[in-house]
Amino acid sequence: MKNKVTKAIFPVAGMGTRFLPATKSVPKEIMTLVDRPLVQYAIDEARAAGIEDFIFVTARGKSALEDYFDHAPQLEQELERSGKTELLEAIRATTMDSGTIAYIRQQKAMGLGHAVWCARRLIGDEPFAVMLPDDVIAAETPCLKQMVDAHAETGGNMVAAMEVAPEQTKSYGILDVSAQDGAVVKVRGMIEKPEPAEAPSTLAVIGRYILTPATMRQLGQIAPGKGGELQLTDAIAAEIAETGDVHGFRFRGTRFDCGSKAGFLQATVAFGLARADLGPEFSTYLHELIAARAAAE
Repeated sequence: MKNKVTKAIFPVAGMGTRFLPATKSVPKEIMTLVDRPLVQYAIDEARAAGIEDFIFVTARGKSALEDYFDHAPQLEQELERSGKTELLEAIRATTMDSGTIAYIRQQKAMGLGHAVWCARRLIGDEPFAVMLPDDVIAAETPCLKQMVDAHAETGGNMVAAMEVAPEQTKSYGILDVSAQDGAVVKVRGMIEKPEPAEAPSTLAVIGRYILTPATMRQLGQIAPGKGGELQLTDAIAAEIAETGDVHGFRFRGTRFDCGSKAGFLQATVAFGLARADLGPEFSTYLHELIAARAAAE
């Protein structure tokens, strides 16, 4: 019987410089994709996977993120008084119960691995998930739920993976695969952002992980990598070398890189079109816009 995954770390300490000037005062994680903040998509995905404890690694200037998950008594009272029950339920769904959410400060920007390591005392000796809210995944079964189900069979460490074009390998951690069984692949190596000619495959790691306490210990032992930062991929690579207990998981779904402006816009279109209340009108507008542009050319 493998240990159940009930804790998740959400590294949200980044400054979001690619979205300036908006992120001068608004944390990137609460920028809205249609009508929900990016972080809400990650929280909903985690809940669907059975996560019970939510650990946010934050930094100075992220207080709005903490406020988002708190009760809003005056707003709730006004919505209830006005009979706006659907909005009231939507608001209440964003509230995190006391004791289920914790905030840890990453006082120095020392990379993703360091952000995860900051939560080590709250993780203890349990497997845990890491979720990067920038990666929004549209899937019939939420991505982390798919992974948790697969992890119940494999144990060990697991990373979400997807195929990318050869020229894109230099933007991702790339897996060196030794064997595969359906969606699960056995990993014998991982290379961070290789040039296409040096990439062992085109199977790229994206922002969903299930990791063991041993990987957390690796983070406390490895040397800083590029830019003086602790790289999470280096800790996972150390686990591959030491135990070989790392799997990749080819999830079913579409991933949007909402850490980039283009990816955010693509996700907005995709999620907007998927909404029953918005899709038809939005689709008509897009068709008319494309037709008008084509005619102008």
